[in-house]
Formats: sequence, structure tokens, C-alpha cells
Amino acid sequence: MTKDFSYQCLNCGHSEPYIAQIGACPACGGEWLDPIYNLPETAQIWQNELSSRDNTMWRYWELLPLLDPRHIVTLGEGWTPLIHTDNLGAMLGHRHIFIKDERQGPTASFKDRQASLAISVIKESNVTELVVASTGNVAISYSAYCARAGIKLWAFLDSNVPHEKMREVTLYGTEVIKVSSTYDNTKQVAARFAKHRNLFLDKGIRSIAAREAMKTLAFETAEQLGKKVGRPWAAPDWYIQAVSGGMGPIGVWRGFHELYQMGLVDKIPKLAIIQAAGCAPMVNSFEKGLETAEIVEQPSSVINVLSTGNPGPAYPYLRNLVLKHGGAFVKVEDEATFRALRVMAQLEGLSMEPAAAVACAGLIKMMQEGLINADETVVVNASGHAFPIEKQILERESVKSHTRVQNLARHEVESVTDNGHLRQERLLAALERLDERVQSIAIVEDEPDARLLLRRILQYKRKYKIFEADDGASGINLIRTQQPDLVLLDLMMPDVDGFAVLDTIKADEQLRNIPVIVITAKDLTSDDYRRLSGRVESLLQKGEFMEEGLFESISDVLK
Repeated sequence: MTKDFSYQCLNCGHSEPYIAQIGACPACGGEWLDPIYNLPETAQIWQNELSSRDNTMWRYWELLPLLDPRHIVTLGEGWTPLIHTDNLGAMLGHRHIFIKDERQGPTASFKDRQASLAISVIKESNVTELVVASTGNVAISYSAYCARAGIKLWAFLDSNVPHEKMREVTLYGTEVIKVSSTYDNTKQVAARFAKHRNLFLDKGIRSIAAREAMKTLAFETAEQLGKKVGRPWAAPDWYIQAVSGGMGPIGVWRGFHELYQMGLVDKIPKLAIIQAAGCAPMVNSFEKGLETAEIVEQPSSVINVLSTGNPGPAYPYLRNLVLKHGGAFVKVEDEATFRALRVMAQLEGLSMEPAAAVACAGLIKMMQEGLINADETVVVNASGHAFPIEKQILERESVKSHTRVQNLARHEVESVTDNGHLRQERLLAALERLDERVQSIAIVEDEPDARLLLRRILQYKRKYKIFEADDGASGINLIRTQQPDLVLLDLMMPDVDGFAVLDTIKADEQLRNIPVIVITAKDLTSDDYRRLSGRVESLLQKGEFMEEGLFESISDVLK
């Protein structure tokens, strides 16, 4: 069965029926072309037939730019799991965080979706030789699918791509050209080569197929999330992804927009665009209020796959979406990324590539800054797996983290400075300081998962006598009755909050000397700091109270 659809130029609005792979708009030469499908008809088809189809991304083929399904090149991509994060949610005090686990694609990254559709469209257009520029994952995915389709591939890789990834690309029979320069320059070299040889050049985000493939992430997420909440379809409040060129979030937004137009979901999620601080042209430009992105000429992040200094047309497109529909541009330091990478592996059992950990670090930062509400549903794209090909980066970061832990053990931060800033440290570091004084601990926290996680961390340290209270009023009674050696106190509780508990403790002569460690999921205001100053032992931010020394054994703790 074939289908008919048209396309429209984003630049001039020209529209005409789609008949084959299109390089540019015939009216103005614009390269950003969007397909136009029959959405009402598709909605009816999906309601009647979708449940009986195979669980791959091709179950949504009515809204993909391929004319004939006989040209599909597939390795079973799509329908990756949507995983609820029990332990991460407990750490952050948030129950509605899900990971879209794209690590489980055929070549272990979300680029398999792009490769499957792009190579299918190229095959349909009778292209037999293709040129692509890549930082690694695209080249691996395209190599696998080109091999399956019998298409010769030339892959241009920048010099920072790990040798293991280059060897995997060559394994598929791809011709690999290593360019000793940045990824942006590598793309230019690839374009000149394709023009000189008169070969088809994959244009990445400017390609209809590449963008449209990412819609399937939205379609799957809506179906899977719907099943979890008892509905046919459901959209999250936030979709979070680390970006380089920005193709993923653009395609995902378009997918949710089409679902909304078909009446299958009642909202479109806000986009959170996360970038590594060492190469964050979109975030920096958004913060400056710029309509076009300032190019980062020399990226400094060690996360090579995200080091695109020139995002091109993606930035103004995403900027417009965020300004109109809500969302955020966030950057995270490499150190925070590798901390998130270890947290996700050792709390949730998800070993992910550093680029995916950038998205998780962005989530943690957004939670701490109060950008995400406690009742909002969040989906994070875990874009790829951390195979040994990442060992150069991971080994270097492991050494750095070990050194930092040793430094923490040797040097203590001042408890309370003159300007009222609180000591901020990690839980096990605080217990080391208080070790001889602490035999019993009271946990006052309204989230049961957070209480469980804290109990496990404490039990890892030693056999403390642990008491628990699930609200402020019960916490006050517990502290009066048991008089523990230490109180771990959540600030954000309904009715009687942590501040009220602290006031009660400090007003009682028998309790006022019990040390209190405050736990919070949000940034404190200056007034909050004043209320806590001189009254608490230290402050723990949810999302950062995991000591690196614990990471080596956390898997045993969480069994």
C-alpha cells in the first residue's frame, strides 16, 4: 500500500505533492521542507489498527515521508522502553520522571531511527552512494543500515571521535575519512567531497527524513505513557534532551504537535534543551536574547558528540518554540554530567553515554532551580549506551572524581560564613565529621522513596539506629520521644514544613543541641538562608547528596 502526501517550504510557503527525495524548494531554494499529511485519516487508521501492528517505529508509517513500505530498511528500531526512575525520583523528591531508553536500539543509540528512515528514503530514490559527516553515532547507525540496503557510505569523522568508534564504522564496509579539525569543519569537508564526486550528501537537520524520524519518539512516548496512566495516549509536561544540532527536540515537538492536532493528546510538552557548558551556543545565545546563535569556534567540552559550535537553523526554530510554548535552555558542566552518569548507572542500572548523562544532569539542575514542578511528568531521552568506546573519557573522569573526593576528605568548608551561606556538602562527608557523636538518626521526610534511599545510604555507612517520620508533626513527636543524635530534615513538606520543625526543635531546651542536616530539592532564597543560618549542621541538595565513595558499592546497597 502506497500513500500520497505533500510538502511545504518553511521559507516561502510553497507547497506541492511529494514524489521523491527533495534537495531544496523549487520556488526559493529553501532547504527546510515539512511534509503535510492527512491527519484526520491517520487518526482514524491508528485508532482502528495500531494495536495490532509490530512494535517498531514503522507502526507509524502513515506520518513518515516514505511513499511505499516495500522500501523500508529496518533492523527492528523503535519501541524502546519508557522506564520510571524509582531511585532517582526519590533522590530528587519527584515521582514522575521517566527515561526513554534509546540505548536499546540496534546500534545502541537514538540515531537508529534517523538512519532507518533516511536510508529507506534514499533507497526509494534509487541513491546508491552516500556521504555523511558525524561525531560517531550517526556514522555507526548509517553504516549498519547502508550495509543492509546495499548502499556505499563515505563517513567523514572529526579527529576527536574515539578510534573504537571509527573501527566499528569500518567494520560495516564504510569508507572512513578522518578530518583533523572540529566537527563543523568536518561537515564542510564532507560537503565539498560530495559535490566534487557528485554524490548524495546527507544534510542532517535540513533533511526531511532525519527530522521526521524523531517524531516516532513522541508517538511511542505518548502511547507508552498513556498505558501507564490508563489512557490510550498521554503527553508529558516536559521532554528533556541533550542537543548538538537540535534535530531530536524539533522532531519530537512536531510529533506531539501532530498528535495534538489529531486529538490524541491534550497538550504538547515543554522542551528542555540541554547543552554541555563547554559548547553551548544555543543556551548562551538564548540567555543573551539573540535571534541567531553565536558560533562557538573552539568547543572545550570533552563530550565530543555534543560539540557542534554552529547549530545553524535549529536554534531560531527551537528558540521560537520555547518562547511560544514554554520550555528552557540549560547548560551543565562536564563535572556535573559525569556525576549524573554515575548516579544513573548506580541508582537505576542505566549505563549511558556521556551525551545522555548531559540530559540527566540538566534534569537535576532544573529540579534544583525549581523549573520543574513536583506534579509535572518528565521524560528524558537516554540517547545512547556507554560502551567501552567511551573509556578514554570515563577513565579520565574517574581519576578526576577520585582526586576530588580525597580533597573533600582533607578540607572542610566553613560551616556558616559571615554572610549567612550554609555549609553544603555530601551526606557521607557530613557523617564523617559527626561520626563519634552519631549513633541514632531521625529521618523526617514525606516522600517514602526518599526515606528508603536515605536509609540505604546510612546503612551502607554503618549500623545506625534509624527512626522515620512521614510528616512534620510526626517528626516533632518522634524527635521529642527518641531524642536522636542527628536529624535529617526535609524542608518541603505539607502542613508542618521543615522550617516549623526546626523552629520547634531549637525552642526546646532538651532538643536544641541535636544537629540537623537539612535536605531540599530547590534553591533557597536569601530569607531561607537567614532562617537556617547558625541553626543547622549543613545543607544537602537532593540530587547531590550521593558521595562518590558510595558509588563503588551502591549496587550492593540497592539490591
